[in-house]
Amino acid sequence: MKNNIKKIFFSLITISSVFAFVACNRSNGVASVKENNLFSINYGSFEDELNLFNLSSPGAVNTYITMLDGFFYIANGESKKIMELNSYGDLLSLYYNPEVTKKPSFANDDSVNSTKKAVEYPFNKLGPVAVDSRKNIFAVDCLPQERQEIDTDNRLLLNNVVLWFNSDGTFIDYLGQQGPGGTPFPHITEIYVTTKDELVVVSKTNEGPVVFWFNEAGFLLYKIPFTDSTVPKFKDADEEGNSYVSIHKVIPDNVNHRLFVQVDYFQSYLDPATKVQSGIDFKKTILYPLDVETGRYGEGLDIPPHEESVAEKLSKEVYKIPFDFTGVTDSGWLFFVVPIDKGYLVQMVQPNGQKIIKRVLPVDHSQILYYSLVVSGNGIVSGLFVKKDHADVAWWRTDSLVGGLMN
Repeated sequence: MKNNIKKIFFSLITISSVFAFVACNRSNGVASVKENNLFSINYGSFEDELNLFNLSSPGAVNTYITMLDGFFYIANGESKKIMELNSYGDLLSLYYNPEVTKKPSFANDDSVNSTKKAVEYPFNKLGPVAVDSRKNIFAVDCLPQERQEIDTDNRLLLNNVVLWFNSDGTFIDYLGQQGPGGTPFPHITEIYVTTKDELVVVSKTNEGPVVFWFNEAGFLLYKIPFTDSTVPKFKDADEEGNSYVSIHKVIPDNVNHRLFVQVDYFQSYLDPATKVQSGIDFKKTILYPLDVETGRYGEGLDIPPHEESVAEKLSKEVYKIPFDFTGVTDSGWLFFVVPIDKGYLVQMVQPNGQKIIKRVLPVDHSQILYYSLVVSGNGIVSGLFVKKDHADVAWWRTDSLVGGLMN
């Protein structure tokens, strides 16, 4: 699975309110990509509906999307099920907890010509989902409390596993830190599958992200921990301790045993009048390639931030906003996204930084309560957009922009 992006609506409200009085938006000159609104999904308890009734209540939304070869896979944690749909919105497969979702009518169809399948599994609390080229489905789930473990040395709750189903819907095993049947993971933020059908799991710890890289048989190849103190410092960093780093995202290369690490750098802001620290300013984003076999970082790539110009009376302030690293294509293009007034600004960067393409993905934020975005291996941006009474699935054919350009 390519990287999923998950945001709650009030975070968009915050961004929009800051720039509601923008006098000159630099993205005005950036061309838009036509949105293809593919299909809508109603809310309800039937097999082809989503349970997203309680978005106003506190807590995270546990619904995720991924896309492979024009087929969409939606893990709806609220209804404890995974849906496979084609680009017309037809339900092809359903993985469901029978205690929450009724047995679908097509589950009784024994016809050899049936194109639909229903698989029962006692899901507990679903997380991100990924699909490999063999149509194996990998889904994050949270263990029941009695099966959770405590890592006392690192002060971590180990409560996540990755469930593995083959293309027929047969449950193969659950994967833990060491592989099949292993120790549960700390909280999993993302999972990815490479072109070699290798699973990459990104967990969150108190010190930073930890990446577990498995081969196609599910056995651990690499475990790579990250901390703010071990990532490279940029050459102009303040040596007096006024610089700060944040590991924003770690995403695997789809082809090679390599990780891309987005590091955001910040610096203390001193009030020019009082010379007292009054805040922290964003300085820059650098993307570092890390060879997981040698543990060595390659040369960092500066990722230009999004800039918003705000005019007040006779002065003008320029705000720099870091992009969110979203995904990598099979050909190596790096995708970054940031919300803007018109929707989302996507920045596509070649690995060597020689070419940068920017496009606006038009979206009306006022209607969106929650969203999940994903970049496919061929460079298509897809999204699930949760609204008041239904959810929309759409994509943008950004693959046409990067597919014809050589690396």
